[in-house]
Amino acid sequence: MSHDIKSAERPAPDQVLTAIADYALSYDITSTLAYETAAYCLMDTLACGFQALKYPACTKLMGPVVPGATLTGGARVPGTAYELDPITAAFNIGAMIRWLDFNDTWLAAEWGHPSDNLGGILAVADYLSRSGRRVLVRDVLTGMIKAHEIQGVLALENSFNRVGLDHVLLVRVASTAVVTAMLGGSREQIINAVSNAWIDGGALRTYRHAPNTGSRKSWAAGDATSRAVRHALIALKDEMGYPSALSAKTWGFQDVLFKGKPVVLAQPLGSYVMENVLFKISFPAEFHAQTAVEAAMTLHPQIRAKLDQVERVVIETQEPGVRIIDKTGPLANPADRDHCIQYMVAIPLLFGRLEAADYEDKIAGDPRVDALRAKMQVKENPAFTQDYYAADKRYIGNAVQVFFKDGTASDRVSVDYPIGHRKRRAEGMPVLVRKFEASVAAHFQPKQTESIKALFADQKALSMMPVSEFVARLVTAG
Repeated sequence: MSHDIKSAERPAPDQVLTAIADYALSYDITSTLAYETAAYCLMDTLACGFQALKYPACTKLMGPVVPGATLTGGARVPGTAYELDPITAAFNIGAMIRWLDFNDTWLAAEWGHPSDNLGGILAVADYLSRSGRRVLVRDVLTGMIKAHEIQGVLALENSFNRVGLDHVLLVRVASTAVVTAMLGGSREQIINAVSNAWIDGGALRTYRHAPNTGSRKSWAAGDATSRAVRHALIALKDEMGYPSALSAKTWGFQDVLFKGKPVVLAQPLGSYVMENVLFKISFPAEFHAQTAVEAAMTLHPQIRAKLDQVERVVIETQEPGVRIIDKTGPLANPADRDHCIQYMVAIPLLFGRLEAADYEDKIAGDPRVDALRAKMQVKENPAFTQDYYAADKRYIGNAVQVFFKDGTASDRVSVDYPIGHRKRRAEGMPVLVRKFEASVAAHFQPKQTESIKALFADQKALSMMPVSEFVARLVTAG
């Protein structure tokens, strides 16, 4: 950027801003695979939200910001009776789908959970549909594909966590672009909105790491996607933007928060991310530990009769697994536990399962859990790290082996990639559907459960349904 820092003349918008805006506004998604995957993603994301509604820690944050601040005819929150303004509805939906750390993920230089964007997308789609606009479920799927792509491609070569910023920054940017376009924003308005999303900076990762891990990590994405809706609505009023929000010397995002490095789009925006997204199907666990949990589940039948003879447990993981979820000492809350690889391995070794309820105090209070954690050694396996970053693999490898006091050992169980990986789609999608159906059955009455299951059984018919009718099938009575 050669712009004179003393000059008040506005430069042309940063290339990243224009590329995102042009994609959100005009790009035609033609990939059948992307739409098929997006339909499964919609199903899975809602399943995560319905499961979260069992937990008071989540539901206490839902509803209007202040009592009575509802909006009849506004955006509805699936699984509830709330009708809210779209900004608040986006927070509600975003928080519930992220609460249990069970929705999809994307791992690259930066990681994150692209379906977090559904909070803003679905809230705006329902609001528009109820306001008389023709908005179909296919439009929601298109918005999901585009938000996944913006977030995921930005994540390929830009590592925000390395400078202490949380990945929900990319949820705010992606959601802002997509919902501004959904609302009818012009190219200039989308650029303006996205520039303001970058100028917001980024939330610190404090709440994801010891000793401060806490429940904000479960509502941070809801906050980000709701902030995106606010930016979009302001931009529609022709509020100004900031063309060099990223590149401005001294005051731009890159100089202030990214150590002067340029923010780049590693490849043209298309539908790559949705086609290759990673689903969390079997376990509500931080994704770097998914295969470790699977390995521990495999070992459970072999060792359950010898738990009192365990000398040590060796966990081999990738470098990000060591950096993010290798955690010792007391674990204060469920958010602490679902970001501790030792805890996530201990539960399946002990009980042969890992469910959301296993992070609550009742299970965590079992003295065998911390006793087993204390015997664990976590180390990096360089081959796992190499395969993790390899663009043609994107593996998330882990290995677990249990050693006993008598000198014997269990098998070393190694898993390269989890059931939610694209290479295991055929195996994974039936499990994803069962996850969805179980989540629906646990939350809704039997008649509504069957109606919702039938709704998702025909992807073609679902895609052509008006969003207002779709969401109406998913809400509960007041």
